[in-house]
Amino acid sequence: MSSDDETLHRPLPEAVRQHVVDLGAQVLGTLALADVPPQLRAIARFDPRKRARLAGTSIAAQLESDKDFREHVGQALSDAWPDLVAGLREGAVPPAAEPVLIAAAAYLIRPVGWHDMIEVAREDIERSTAAAEGAAAEETAAKLRAQLTAAKVSGKEEADRLREQLKTVRAENTDLRRKLHETRERLKAAEEETNTLADAMAALRAETALAAGAGDAELKRLRERLAAAENQLEAGKRAAREGRTAEDARLRILLDALQDAAAGLRRELALPSVISKPADTVSAVTPGPQGARRLPARALADDDPALLDQILILPQLHIIVDGYNVTKTGYGTLTLAEQRARLVGGLSALAAQTRAEVTCVFDGAELNAPVPVSSPRGVRVRFSAPGQTADDLIRQLVRAEPTGRAVAVISSDREVAESVARLGARPVLSALLLRRLGRA
Repeated sequence: MSSDDETLHRPLPEAVRQHVVDLGAQVLGTLALADVPPQLRAIARFDPRKRARLAGTSIAAQLESDKDFREHVGQALSDAWPDLVAGLREGAVPPAAEPVLIAAAAYLIRPVGWHDMIEVAREDIERSTAAAEGAAAEETAAKLRAQLTAAKVSGKEEADRLREQLKTVRAENTDLRRKLHETRERLKAAEEETNTLADAMAALRAETALAAGAGDAELKRLRERLAAAENQLEAGKRAAREGRTAEDARLRILLDALQDAAAGLRRELALPSVISKPADTVSAVTPGPQGARRLPARALADDDPALLDQILILPQLHIIVDGYNVTKTGYGTLTLAEQRARLVGGLSALAAQTRAEVTCVFDGAELNAPVPVSSPRGVRVRFSAPGQTADDLIRQLVRAEPTGRAVAVISSDREVAESVARLGARPVLSALLLRRLGRA
């Protein structure tokens, strides 16, 4: 490789410079580490496009100052374009070659006369650029001429449109003037009618004033009659209260007598003050005759929400709850432990409100071990023994009650409801209890 001068007198054309930098960025990744200029080792690991974008200036500077690096890049160009490089070394420039490629090859290979080759390529590039710019300018001028022609046509069309609009507006203006005249005539007639109505209104007001005076006099008489009726009503209520007071006194005396008689009978029989409830001893009770009093239905349907409220006001009421039947009706998606805890908690609040005896029965026949359940105050919790169902335990609890006691069984199981009804208890649907607990 020969050269008459290693110094570049003028900067490379930008297109040539960019082409040389791209070649240097590509070759940089193929060199051994020892052949890479120290200034470019930090970017040697980058992608070629990233090297050219981030370190283009550094690559151009090394190509200018580092002869070895420039020769490596020139060799890569010679391998890619052997005929072009051979012609440049012989001083013959291929006429069909790209000026940018010729200038880049001359800059990297630097044969004899490479400055002139670059300058010739520069002139070709500038002529090509000028020709391209001239063609672009001519194209732009053609577009502008077309736009001007279109604008003239559009302007003529717009003028014609505006003339038509002006003609239409004039016609509308004439029509509006006619309508304005008609409106004024109607307004004049309306004013005359308004005056007539005003006179009629004045006469009506005079008549209304006379009627109002007569109405006020009649209202005064009615108020006097209403006051007299209210006085008579108050006198009747006072007489009724006095009569009721005497009746209440007689009833109070009879109740006190019954209470004293019951207390004397309790002392006479020496009954204990605290006794066990029948449900506490149910495991020792033998099934026998009917032992519970049938609760009155009070003419309410089985699904009437008021039925349970009516039953809960009975004195000494014992409520027996079919536990899992209620929980699986209301919240069957919970675990069994969560179902038991939720139901027993609600029953505790119900027992505190009504002071009724509450027993909750769960089926324990399939349990392998006792289930820990905290029994809150006022609620008795029982599981059926192995070999026994919760339905059997419920029937035993009903049989254990004395004759005459009010017993209600909460269950939607038809068989349970029919059997406890035969024993004298009042069956109640589980949905009624769930509704009452939700209301609480």
